[in-house]
Amino acid sequence: MNDDDPALDDPVGQSLSGRHAHLTRRFGRAATYLTDVATFSSVSVDPDAEDWADLAGLLGPGAFADMFSSPAVPPPGWEPVFSLEGRQMTWPGDGRPGRTRSASDTDVVELGADSVPEMLDLAARTEPGPFWPRTHELGTYLGVRVDGTLVAMAGERLRPPGWTEISAVCTAPEARGQGYAARLVRALTERISARGDRPFLHVAEANTGAIALYEQLGFKTRRPVTFRGFRTP
Repeated sequence: MNDDDPALDDPVGQSLSGRHAHLTRRFGRAATYLTDVATFSSVSVDPDAEDWADLAGLLGPGAFADMFSSPAVPPPGWEPVFSLEGRQMTWPGDGRPGRTRSASDTDVVELGADSVPEMLDLAARTEPGPFWPRTHELGTYLGVRVDGTLVAMAGERLRPPGWTEISAVCTAPEARGQGYAARLVRALTERISARGDRPFLHVAEANTGAIALYEQLGFKTRRPVTFRGFRTP
C-alpha cells in the first residue's frame, strides 16, 4: 500500500461500498450515509447525468449534498452551498508518531454512545467539522477528561480499504495548549497502525495550526482537495 493508492482519491465512495456498507443508503449508483451518521454522499468517479439523478432521487428535492473531496461537479440546477480548500495528509507508516509536549497525566479514554451528548457539545463549541448523534459509529473515538469533563476528542471516520481517517480532532478553548490533540492523534495513529491500516486525514488549508501539528507528528501532504457541498434541484 502506498500513497498512490486510488482508494484515497474516492474515500467516501470506497467507505460506503466497503467497511461502512452497513451505514449506507443507496439509490441506483448513488450512495450516502444514514441520517445522523454523516452527510457525505457519493456518485461514481466519473459521473454522468444518470448518476446525479440517482443522487437527487436518494436525497430528495432541496436537500444538502455533501460531496466532500470529490472533484465532480453536478449539472446545472444544483445550487452551490460551500467550497473550501484543504489538503489530504497521510501517515508514512514507519516509526512512531512524533513526540510533542506531554498532555499531563490525564488518561485517554474511549468514548461510546453514553458520551454522545458531551461529544456533540464539544463539537458545537469547537467546530472540527460535521459531527452528528451517530457519527461515533464510524469507528473508535477517544477523549481526554479533566475532572470528569470532556475537554478534547478525536476519532475515526472514513475507512477506504487499507486506510482509516482521523477526524473530529478538537479541544475546548479553556483546555488548549496542553498537548491533548497531539496525544489523541498519536493514540489513534498507533491503534490504526497496529491493526494493519494506515492513518490519513483531511484538514482545511486555512487551519495552519492543525497542519503544523500534523506535520510535527509525521503526517505528509498527499494532495490538495476542495471540499464542496450543493443543494439538489
